[in-house]
Amino acid sequence: MNRNKQNGFTLIELIVVIVILGILAAVALPRFVNLQTDARIAKLNAARGAVQAAAALVHGSALARAGQGAQACPATGTNLTVNALPAGTGNVCTETGAIALVNLYPQATLASIIAAAGLTNVSPITTAALTAEGYSVAGGGGGIGSTLTIQVNGGTAPANCSFTYRPSNAAGTAGSGALISQTTTTGC
Repeated sequence: MNRNKQNGFTLIELIVVIVILGILAAVALPRFVNLQTDARIAKLNAARGAVQAAAALVHGSALARAGQGAQACPATGTNLTVNALPAGTGNVCTETGAIALVNLYPQATLASIIAAAGLTNVSPITTAALTAEGYSVAGGGGGIGSTLTIQVNGGTAPANCSFTYRPSNAAGTAGSGALISQTTTTGC
């Protein structure tokens, strides 16, 4: 008998390998999709932590400097004043610039709480710069009771991949700190 030496793969071997790769892809693909959702949730939690820390740090600085009059602010090159309790208005100087206050907490604006939290490294903060970092905001304002919604873009419904920040409603009373909601992650 004359037997030829076989080179390469048979058609059956090739089909078996393709089927095995298809099964592996079907199992692994949903895990990769879920990783994107997990990444957006992690980004949202990091932003919430940054806002919470920024509110606490600015509040502590405002308490320490309240009533001391104008202080030089190297970031802006101007003198800033933090008014004495209980009014709690004025500004606190940080390395990113002046942070405007309401009841000794950062205002619910891009230039205040978002700048203090450092969600973008562009100064002054613009909506376009925030969008480039994967965030968007809704609402906000400089007054008492203003609420700013911080959202992470890229999910199925950014409004449902968010949390809210509201400065204190009353300065100097127990339990009157900034209100930072729990995260909503159903749209991430």
